[in-house]
Amino acid sequence: MYFQHIYDKSLAQASYFIGCQKAGVAAVIDPKRDVDTYLEIAKQNNMKITHILETHIHADFLAGSRELAALTGAEMYLSAEGGPDWKYEFPHVDIKDGDVLKVGNLKIEVVHTPGHTPESISFLLTDTPASDEPVMLFTGDFVFVGDVGRPDLLEKAAGMKGTQDIGAKQMYQSIKKFDALPEYIQVWPGHGAGSACGKALGAVPSTTVGYEKIRNWAFQHKNDEAGFVKYLLEDQPEPPKYFAMMKKLNKVDRPLLTAVPKLKKLDYTELSAALAKGIKLIDARDKSEFSKGFIPGSINIQGNNSFATWAGWFLTYEEPFMLLADESQLDDLTRKLMRIGLDNIHGYIPSTKIWEENGGSLEKVNQITIEEFKALQQEKDVQVVDLRGVAEYNAGHIKGADNVFVGSLVNNLDKISKDKKVLIHCQGGDRAAIAYSLLSRNGYKNVLNYSPGMNEWVSQNNAVEY
Repeated sequence: MYFQHIYDKSLAQASYFIGCQKAGVAAVIDPKRDVDTYLEIAKQNNMKITHILETHIHADFLAGSRELAALTGAEMYLSAEGGPDWKYEFPHVDIKDGDVLKVGNLKIEVVHTPGHTPESISFLLTDTPASDEPVMLFTGDFVFVGDVGRPDLLEKAAGMKGTQDIGAKQMYQSIKKFDALPEYIQVWPGHGAGSACGKALGAVPSTTVGYEKIRNWAFQHKNDEAGFVKYLLEDQPEPPKYFAMMKKLNKVDRPLLTAVPKLKKLDYTELSAALAKGIKLIDARDKSEFSKGFIPGSINIQGNNSFATWAGWFLTYEEPFMLLADESQLDDLTRKLMRIGLDNIHGYIPSTKIWEENGGSLEKVNQITIEEFKALQQEKDVQVVDLRGVAEYNAGHIKGADNVFVGSLVNNLDKISKDKKVLIHCQGGDRAAIAYSLLSRNGYKNVLNYSPGMNEWVSQNNAVEY
């Protein structure tokens, strides 16, 4: 058996390439959309990709199953569980609980494990030349390292009312299936730490059934369904706005993108015309560089591992947008964007230089220190805004701070004063940089950014309230 774990740090998303070396055939589980990765693995190992599998209809990334099928001729084997509302709307092979797939000498059994979504399935792998016993379980968003998949996304992200309680109870039953498996089986989940598909995912890439029985909170609620459901649903992070569109695009027929696009470099005339039309400019520079000088109206989303997630909060799938990024970053950023289906890139500029050379002025971020923050707190006409998620805010915040989550900021501008001085902060500055740029874009001139945020505040033993 040949096995390779492919991990996308930007979305904390795992996919898997599993091959039978004797037969020269392979399967890919939950492929990302820039599928050249799998084609290269197959080429290097002299294998043909014949099977493409998905654990469920994903919400956090745009699966590359159809692109990979178009390029290889492989069949897509997709869940037929969950009822009529969970049918994939493009040609594929239906699979259900108990079905067995053969990939050369490898045997893959389908196990229905609903909870995260109604159609979710896991894949139990047996390497038949080595043993008659299964050795690996690919769980998708069912069981993670130290956590289980959240059942509230359909309700919170896709607006499907009443589904989270049903999903939580289904997850409780699915856990019993997992609990009955041999403890030695390796568990390979669909996500790692940083994914919004759970609240406490471990950073280790894999685990075992036995290890999860010991350390995973979900297995400490035997004979306590109510306690399990309560803990599973409470304090889940805010689901990114783009999740609803992913659920749709992963289910329906859609245009394919079988290669990473090459972006157009814009000249000043093209840039200024686009800005005049309201086309957004996403500045992917580090927040410290952005703060020293930025093109008015641009939005600072740093080109790090969180780039795609935040882009998905503030860009729609209908609108074109532009990037400001060094040319060395373009391939990486384009891949990150295409993984969530944000393909409508109008073009890019490599720096602010083109703007300045043509007479454009730059704005700067009003940064403040902790001493300045404390002094301003004492003034009458001051509003402190904590940009973190609700669960983070509830776990401890600066006294008197209002909580406006950065992802929903644009829809809550009525909560931000235009008359008072507004002091913004988050945990370590990244979200505050986004918020500052958004507020500046919306005409706010009264914002001061306490960038070190809660990390510095707590490290200096300043009081928090709950």
